[in-house]
Amino acid sequence: MSGSEVLGLIAGAGRLPFLVAAGAKQAGLKVICVGLGDSAEHSLAEEVDVFYRVGVARPGCWIRKLKKHSVTRTIMVGRVAKRQIYTPWRILRYLPDWRAFRIWYFRLRGKSRLTDTLLCALADELASGGIILENSTMYCKEHLATAGVMTAATLHPSVQGDIEFGWEIAKKLGELDIGQSIAVKEKEVIAVEAMEGTAEMIERAGELCKSGGWTLIKISKPNQDMRFDVPCVGSDTIRSLAKNGGKCVVVEAGKTIIIDKPDTIKLADKLGIAILGR
Repeated sequence: MSGSEVLGLIAGAGRLPFLVAAGAKQAGLKVICVGLGDSAEHSLAEEVDVFYRVGVARPGCWIRKLKKHSVTRTIMVGRVAKRQIYTPWRILRYLPDWRAFRIWYFRLRGKSRLTDTLLCALADELASGGIILENSTMYCKEHLATAGVMTAATLHPSVQGDIEFGWEIAKKLGELDIGQSIAVKEKEVIAVEAMEGTAEMIERAGELCKSGGWTLIKISKPNQDMRFDVPCVGSDTIRSLAKNGGKCVVVEAGKTIIIDKPDTIKLADKLGIAILGR
């Protein structure tokens, strides 16, 4: 099988690897998947043609497994918590291979270890082994956010002011590679996402704003690399917003994936959560 008929999938946790696999197979491609550690869902193996479970810190193994099936074009999606990098005894737990050491001590030497820098270094290392990362949305474009209100729920006038207030703040945080989301109410920032991720930030916002009615703003970075770390929201986000008093989520049109978009919008309508693409 030629490289043009096969797609590699480097998969972390969540639904997004399933959507990419389904889109690629619909396009007539054979999907070769390497699932990262215990992050990738076990059931993903049933949705791809070939599945390997590989170590999170062993990119050399990823390359070998993919090249075994003539893979060159690859998509990397799914969550892998960055905080795992800072766990005690991480060297013994993850047993990094020589390519991981090259990334950490050569490609990142003298640089920050922010998410974008780390992922770009990983992409360069994969490319040196013949594995080229592609735009991660190319086989799930139907799930991208569109401009305007995508739900039946309308925006309260005060929310528009919060959006205008919070948008540039969120963009600045993205530019600094701190996080992708903030929670805002009455032009006050309630919570900011950092390494813990959006889900835990939503819970913190609910604790800090017992009266509810706040807005979640989730943005792409100013120079978003569509190969990785593309912002996503889904049904879990909507349920958590409803539970924690959020009333609106604002995302960037064309640069945010709404996981299982029709179902997520239907759920948002049911729970009275507005979804706006800006």
